[in-house]
Amino acid sequence: MAELNIKDIDRNRWLQDNFPEWGTWLNEEIEQEKVPKGKFTMWWLACTGIWVKTAEASLAIDYWAQRGRHTKTEKPYAQIKDDQMTRMTGARVLPPYLRCSPHVLDPFAITHMDALFATHIHGDHFCPYVAAAVAKNTKAKFVGPQLVCETWKGWGIPEERIVTVKPGDSVKVKDTEVLAVDSFDRTVLITPPPYGADFKKDPLPPMDERAVNYIVKTPGGSVYHSGDSHYSNGFYVQGRDHDIDVVLVSFGENGIGIQDKVTASDTLRIAQNLRAKVLIPFHYDMWSMQSVDPNELELLHHFNRHSMKFKLFIWKVGGKFTYPDDKDKGRYNYPKGEENFYVDEPNIPFKAFL
Repeated sequence: MAELNIKDIDRNRWLQDNFPEWGTWLNEEIEQEKVPKGKFTMWWLACTGIWVKTAEASLAIDYWAQRGRHTKTEKPYAQIKDDQMTRMTGARVLPPYLRCSPHVLDPFAITHMDALFATHIHGDHFCPYVAAAVAKNTKAKFVGPQLVCETWKGWGIPEERIVTVKPGDSVKVKDTEVLAVDSFDRTVLITPPPYGADFKKDPLPPMDERAVNYIVKTPGGSVYHSGDSHYSNGFYVQGRDHDIDVVLVSFGENGIGIQDKVTASDTLRIAQNLRAKVLIPFHYDMWSMQSVDPNELELLHHFNRHSMKFKLFIWKVGGKFTYPDDKDKGRYNYPKGEENFYVDEPNIPFKAFL
C-alpha cells in the first residue's frame, strides 16, 4: 500500500480496489477446475446462486450480484408497499434486510459460461449486472420462466439468446440436461411484479410464469435446485418420478408474520420426500433478518438419524462441493493451504522458523 497516496484515493478507488471481496480468486478456480467424467462440481455463489460444472458443461443458476438495504432512511409507505417483506407482513417500515455474505465471484471476470438459469422473478435471484457481464463476455443462453425472460429482454438481452421454460420443459447443455419442474414458492405469488396489483380484486398470477425449480441431470448425478420453494407434498411426486442425488433447500429464519423461508424440520422433510442422497441448505447466509444457525439442522438430522436416509452437508459461501466425493464430509471447510505448509527444506533447520 506504500505506493498509494491519499490524494489519489476516493470512494471509487476504494470500491475498485476492494470489491468484489474475493477478487477473481473463485473465477480462476472455476475456470481451472477439471471435472472428471462421472462426477459434477458445484460452487456456492451466495443466496441460492450456484455454479455447476461437469466434464463438458458449465452453467450457473440464480447468480445475483447486488446488495440489499443500504441505508436506514425510511421511504414513505406509498413507496414500500410493494416491497416483498412488507407485502407479506403488512409492515409500514422496511425490514433490515442487510446482505451478510461477501461477493465471492466477479461477474465481469467470467470468460466462459454455457447457460445462465434463473428460478424466479425475485430480485435476489437474477440481476442486470450479472446479465450484462454474461451477455458481453460469453455466448451463454439465458433460461428462466416467462416473467424473468421478459425482464432480461427489457434489459437488452437479445431475444435469440433467451429460452423461456415452464414445468416439463428441458434444456440441453452439452453433456447435461436441465429439467424445469413445478415450483412451490408461495411467496412469489403475492409479491411483485406486477407492481401495484390488487390481489383482492385480480386473480393470482400463474406460478408457471413466475417460478420454476430445476433438476440438473449430469453424467455424474443430479442436483435439485428448489429456488425459494416452501414445503409441499408435491416434492413427493417429484421424488417418485426423478432420481435426485443432491437437493438444495432455502433454509432460514422467519420473523413474526413471515413464512418465507423453510424451517429446519421442513427442510429435512423436503429431502425425505425427494428421496435425495444429500441435503444442502442455502439462502440462510444472505439476509440479516433471516439468518439462522445451521447447527439446528444438524441437531434435528442427528436426532432423527434412524429415519433420515440422506446425508447432510453444511456448505460455506464460495466453497466447492464435488459429487460423489464430498457426500460424506458433513461440513465444508475453507482451504488453509496445508499442501504448501510442509515442504522439504533439508538445509534449513526447523528452529530457524521459531
